[in-house]
Amino acid sequence: MIVNRRAVLAAGALAALPARAQPAYPTRPIRFIVPFAAGGPSDIIARIIAPRMSATLGQPVIIDNRAGAGGMTGVDLIAKAPPDGYTFGIGSAGALAISPGLGRGTPYNPVRDLAPITMGALVPEPLVVPAASPFRTLQDLIAGAKARPGSLNFGTTGNGSMPHLAAEQFRAAAGIEIVQIAYNSGGQLATAILRNEVQLGFADLPVLLPNIQAGTMRALAVGTPDRLSWIPDVPTFRESGLPTVDASNWHGLVAPARMEPGPLDAIRRAALAALADAEVRRLLHEQGAIPGGNPPEEFGAFIGSEVAKWGEVVRRNNITPD
Repeated sequence: MIVNRRAVLAAGALAALPARAQPAYPTRPIRFIVPFAAGGPSDIIARIIAPRMSATLGQPVIIDNRAGAGGMTGVDLIAKAPPDGYTFGIGSAGALAISPGLGRGTPYNPVRDLAPITMGALVPEPLVVPAASPFRTLQDLIAGAKARPGSLNFGTTGNGSMPHLAAEQFRAAAGIEIVQIAYNSGGQLATAILRNEVQLGFADLPVLLPNIQAGTMRALAVGTPDRLSWIPDVPTFRESGLPTVDASNWHGLVAPARMEPGPLDAIRRAALAALADAEVRRLLHEQGAIPGGNPPEEFGAFIGSEVAKWGEVVRRNNITPD
């Protein structure tokens, strides 16, 4: 066997050279996908968080609004993005937990195809009635509904929406019969409640809070574990004897499931730093949202539990999408 001495020496010299260090992540702007149009709750929350994340990461975090299919279009883009750390996003309860059970042909599995980052913000869903309603308490409302089954209408923003599923959860827990009337938006739903076109309804707290504070609507209960600082006199459903009514909207940060561990960890640290920032928390509170910031394992378990919970409500009530 003939050995090429020059090749051996060259190979040895190359082996002795220090390995070239990889550039530190991130080296360019990061895309933050929002699956809704500008101005909606997910967009507002993302725009509050993004600047603080940019400061931590040392690169711009750029909002990219990709609306469509109730948030599924944007979440699918997140799930299928290159796993290099330069795309992540925010998903709502509808796109991450409700749509998979509605038979909408969700093109992703929220548990398998997405890596949880952290809860961005939780948005409570109070149950409200018009100010002129004879029902002063939740118990009054339940008694009235039982006295005249099917006589009360509840407003929603469509089949399978959070207001619809929250009302179905309440209906089952209270053992009452109430009739759904669907509207196209939370604003239309609020107007219908004000006009007594519907006698009760659930909606995101920011949509209802101005009317609650003005006395033109009355909140009877909230589906959060604790009372809310915005409306501290309003009891929880648990306090009112209906502990299974557990309804809140939420917006959480997610990334492609196959994202490289280093970038994923960097994004998580930046998100947690943003949500721990006092100014960020103040701004989220002003929007009627409870700031998040839980560990990814906890947020991942929460997504799984929400998929199971709302899937059961959908199946039990034979709910189909609009």
